[in-house]
Amino acid sequence: MMLTNSAAEVEQFLHTKIPLTRAMGVRVVAATATEVVIEAPVALNHNHLRTAFGGSINALATVCAYAVLWLDLRAVAAHVVVAESSIRYLRPIRETIRATCAVPSAAKFRELRASLAAEGKARVRLNVAVKEGNVVAAEFSGTFVATR
Repeated sequence: MMLTNSAAEVEQFLHTKIPLTRAMGVRVVAATATEVVIEAPVALNHNHLRTAFGGSINALATVCAYAVLWLDLRAVAAHVVVAESSIRYLRPIRETIRATCAVPSAAKFRELRASLAAEGKARVRLNVAVKEGNVVAAEFSGTFVATR
């Protein structure tokens, strides 16, 4: 995975290309070779019970996985979209929604880029843990498609 952008640069990209992230108060905490971590305050993403709105949790998880792929594929100008996703909500979040997506192995990214080069299209499934503190509050899984 190529990580020449700082977390601030990734955050700027998200806020520019996905305006919802700005409204949600999304902040990129880390963009490393092993994971991408983003968060958003419940104060901007709450429901009628003053806990995190399910749609905001899902959006944050989707954006987190998207950022992992964008970081790797931006050099080849690929378009990345989510094709399918599911989420399990395990407990309410009351303060900060934090999404973490592990970066796939180098072999997985080589396979993804090879498929993209050969067929013009590639698919990958990514998982995101959404936590409040150290406790998992939601589990997201999504299939993303990259096209040239």
